[in-house]
Amino acid sequence: MTSRVVATAGHVDHGKSTLVRALTGMEPDRLAEERRRGLTIDLGFAWTRLPSGTDLAFVDVPGHERFVTTMLAGAGPVPAALVVVAADEGWMPQSGEHLDALDALGVEHGLLVVTRCDLLDPEPAREDALAELARSSLAPAGVVEVCAPRGEGLDDLRAALDGLVGAIPDPDPGADVRLWVDRAFSIRGAGTVVTGTLGAGTVRVGDELELGGRRVHVRGLQSLGAPAEAVRGVARVAVNLRGVPREAVVRGDALLTPDAWLAPAEVDVALRGVRGAELEPLPREVMLHVGSAAVTVRVRPLGGGFARLRPERPLPLRIGDRAVLRDPGRRAVVAGVEVLDVLPPALRRRGAAARRAVELAEPGGGTASGELGRRGAVRAVDLEAMGVPRAEIDAVEPAVRADGWLVAPARAKEAVSALAAAVRAHDAAEPLDPGLTIEAARRAADLPTAGLVAAVLAAFPPGPDAVRPQLRDGRVHLGRSRGLPERVRAAMDALRADLTANPFHAPEAGRLAELGLGARELAALVRAGELVAIADGVVLLPDAPDRAVDRLRGVGPEFTLSEARQALGTTRRVAVPLLEHLARAGCTERTDDVTHRLR
Repeated sequence: MTSRVVATAGHVDHGKSTLVRALTGMEPDRLAEERRRGLTIDLGFAWTRLPSGTDLAFVDVPGHERFVTTMLAGAGPVPAALVVVAADEGWMPQSGEHLDALDALGVEHGLLVVTRCDLLDPEPAREDALAELARSSLAPAGVVEVCAPRGEGLDDLRAALDGLVGAIPDPDPGADVRLWVDRAFSIRGAGTVVTGTLGAGTVRVGDELELGGRRVHVRGLQSLGAPAEAVRGVARVAVNLRGVPREAVVRGDALLTPDAWLAPAEVDVALRGVRGAELEPLPREVMLHVGSAAVTVRVRPLGGGFARLRPERPLPLRIGDRAVLRDPGRRAVVAGVEVLDVLPPALRRRGAAARRAVELAEPGGGTASGELGRRGAVRAVDLEAMGVPRAEIDAVEPAVRADGWLVAPARAKEAVSALAAAVRAHDAAEPLDPGLTIEAARRAADLPTAGLVAAVLAAFPPGPDAVRPQLRDGRVHLGRSRGLPERVRAAMDALRADLTANPFHAPEAGRLAELGLGARELAALVRAGELVAIADGVVLLPDAPDRAVDRLRGVGPEFTLSEARQALGTTRRVAVPLLEHLARAGCTERTDDVTHRLR
């Protein structure tokens, strides 16, 4: 069975609750004080079945100016509105503020209902209201004239409601859940229950959801007063939470699909004047109304109709979310908000705000290609949490996909250029330590993970004559050059001649000094693969260990240190560490305190 949700809107005492009562046969005013005073002061809920068979729930909001925050908590998550105007009073101040709020939220589906048509000719009120709606997101709106206590016009209204909700697109039942809580209470024997309007997605009994950073479990569900195993949006839903104390939940909290939503400390938004009015300068602090939440935000204008908002607490927002900015001091809606970025960059340098406004004005925001191009590098899960569809993320063509990240082609080319410059500068400053470590390369290229270094380099391999950064032996080098100074290469040539003639005669300190090979030079030659260090200050050619094994095979399966030293034609200074090196490599093992054996 299809279900839909509509919120009422309009000035106090224009008959919103009376209308809902007449349509549903239910009392939307839950509180005794509301019924005693005849004044709605909190959200009311009722429902009915339309002629088409669609179940329609109403969120009945208070019309008094003191309760605009409550009105916005009820209307915020709802995709359609019933704007109610009394024929005998016409358009009134709260009619205007409620319409300002709906326009700021971008609500496009609505009906104008003129009530109390038995008291006065409805035409003046109808024409004035239509003129007001014509400047809002609700234009054009259908009109129905009723006298709810007498039942006049209710059949026409039910038919119009059928047409209204039938025009609303079906939300995605597989979407991530974000259920803004508009009411929380306890039931003896059941525990804590929260209610809200589910805009999209599906909630099931047994689901694990997230509430205020903690995981909670759905113990039971109701929709329109009946138990349910699953509820899909758009629908009113009551959720019984297991093990959650009543005081842990307040209006404005949200039940979320775990690990699917970002909770940004700042967001960048587009600002819009309501009902076509020119956008006025905003106060430094205003109230942000989104979903059922009302949060103080600090406003930083960026220019060009854009701003950065810092809410007093993080909110689960996505690109494309609509919200209301209201100035409580003026008791007025001052702007509509469309969220453009929930992971905005820091603004540190002079002129950064103006440059950011230019970026936000560029097309493509909220798309996989647009966000990738704007950010350069972004995690796929963050794109999805921003609100970009998964299929679009999978289809976008970055230069690199690695470690869960996507890197744009332009950003990858910048990284390669930055690596080339960094390696060149490093090799000039440290010629005995050519190439950058992976971590140093990551920092130089400003890449978020070390794995992206190899991926970016692989995306732009060097041509036959190109000198580009290459990953070799765990370091990033420039082209094919090892980067060793000419004097070190000449000393190595002389040392190689010595060791070729006597492979196990490791050079003494005097010979190394004569060649100008200190500790740093030897370390550089070892890193370059020209030498192998078998002990501190004891170096041989890289093939010496293998040649030693071949010679020791001629001694016998077992041998002593003295026999090994004689077979290798070397000194104890070299033989001891060389045998230890062979043992670590698994080539030999000790049989007792004095005897070694080849493996």
